[in-house]
Amino acid sequence: MRFVIIGNGVAGATAALALRARDPDASITMISGESDYFFSRTALMYAYLDRMTLRDLEPYERQVWTSQRIERVRGWVRDLHAPSKTLTLDSSVQIGYDKLLIATGSVARDLPWVGWERAKRGLVHFVTLADLERCEQQTRRGGKAVVVGGGLIGVELVECLIHHGMQVTFLVREPWYWPAALGGEEGLMISDHIRRHGVTLLLEETVNEVECSGDGHVQAVITDSGRRYDCELLGVTAGVKPAAGWLAATQTPPRTARGILTDAAFRTSLPDVWAAGDCAEIEIPGAAPLVEQIWYSAKRQGEQAALSMLGDPVDYRPPIFFNSSKFFDIEFTTVGRVNDAPAGSRQFYWRAPEREASIRIVEAAGAVIGFNMLGSRWEHTILERWISERRPMEYVMPRLREAQFDVEFGRLDLAPALEKFLSRGPEPEGAKR
Repeated sequence: MRFVIIGNGVAGATAALALRARDPDASITMISGESDYFFSRTALMYAYLDRMTLRDLEPYERQVWTSQRIERVRGWVRDLHAPSKTLTLDSSVQIGYDKLLIATGSVARDLPWVGWERAKRGLVHFVTLADLERCEQQTRRGGKAVVVGGGLIGVELVECLIHHGMQVTFLVREPWYWPAALGGEEGLMISDHIRRHGVTLLLEETVNEVECSGDGHVQAVITDSGRRYDCELLGVTAGVKPAAGWLAATQTPPRTARGILTDAAFRTSLPDVWAAGDCAEIEIPGAAPLVEQIWYSAKRQGEQAALSMLGDPVDYRPPIFFNSSKFFDIEFTTVGRVNDAPAGSRQFYWRAPEREASIRIVEAAGAVIGFNMLGSRWEHTILERWISERRPMEYVMPRLREAQFDVEFGRLDLAPALEKFLSRGPEPEGAKR
């Protein structure tokens, strides 16, 4: 059996190792045009911050791929011919397969700004190894940078640029930082924290135009309000999209929409072709098509897709959502549903006195459905268990300490939060956010 995987990110690498664990004799090939070895994309910022080398970003020893007899091929796939089960690389090399997994991840979104197409130098994203290289080439101590996009990748890029001594203007089009994930109180707390690190953070500013020099070097951006912000580096971190566009030019593309359409077993419209990770759009009966663009989900999908390729019954359902990160020095753990809570939900919010730390817990139909925890460390598996067990807030609040993951003497004092809960209880839907 010849298994071929396009993409050596977390979904592709996880699938390859899962296939080998079950089939010791199969031929397994991973194809990647980006890198020779699987690396942790979420750790790119640590290489930019000079805390890790590029080799440090690789979760596995390089000899693992040799010992597991997983062949690595460097190149970009330019054609897929399903009837002959053949891939063609940009080098014109052809590779045959019996079963194929497409795990090409995601790419930065293009934006409809005036002058976007003229920007040849100074415009950077922060998704790939090539992006990291371009960022490092364009970084200049004392230089001016503008970063657009108020999510996790945006604040990571901002932190890196500040570390290298650049003057950074951070433009966020929403009324507070990252409303897709944070309530108003948390967004304002994070905004204040970012500004204290020397960042000019501006809310409700939307870029309309990019100004470039004659040779295509970025010089400034102009917003809808008419303001002009000079910059020699423009970081665009306004979201990603599934890396599926390349398939349109192949002889036999699978069915696509936002991403590569699959069923709940990750099978595409082509025979013996699967898709998983950021590039996949999963059609689940009774639910909206699902695109999960997060590292943890891609890892799980890669494992599940491998099982499907091996013939196991797979009926994928998204797990309880979880993510963790940092905003400069503020830890962030989110589990379940918070800002997309259903109508009729209740919430509890508490800001720790004299600390940049807060707790938000959301309850619906008598059961906790989500947590947003800032400024301290939390064991997400415990929070997930409480959600899956449908525990009410009255059960969760006195047990919150069980989920704390802080070092002993840095642990957040939860007594004031419990006192507030006992005296007031959760706030009704529509309370200040």
